[in-house]
Amino acid sequence: MSKRKNSGAESGGRPGAGKPERYMQPSILMALRRKPSYGYELIQEIPRFGFLEGPAPPGMIYRHLRDLEGDGLVVSEWEAEGSWPAKRVYRLTGDGEAVLALWVDYMLRQAGHLTAFVDLYRRG
Repeated sequence: MSKRKNSGAESGGRPGAGKPERYMQPSILMALRRKPSYGYELIQEIPRFGFLEGPAPPGMIYRHLRDLEGDGLVVSEWEAEGSWPAKRVYRLTGDGEAVLALWVDYMLRQAGHLTAFVDLYRRG
């Protein structure tokens, strides 16, 4: 008897579950396209895109921000406002905008594949 890979048991029985990082990069890029932001604000914003169930893990967000900055897709600077502690604010770069456009093209292709699959299923 062969054991199926990712039968759902490991992911709580939900297809596609268990991969919270899959769309983290485009989610961060999209949030920064909307407006420059800092880590805590991104943690709050990213779940609104629908790729995560629950809050975005802070460690994952900050690791991706470091990687994105290292790749030149975002830049950051410290900003101090009044008596509040300084925050590192991230902004999307032109390269980040280009990578986000590639992600959107990929997602559109995937959406087409998924729609075709569902159509085939419904036709029996």
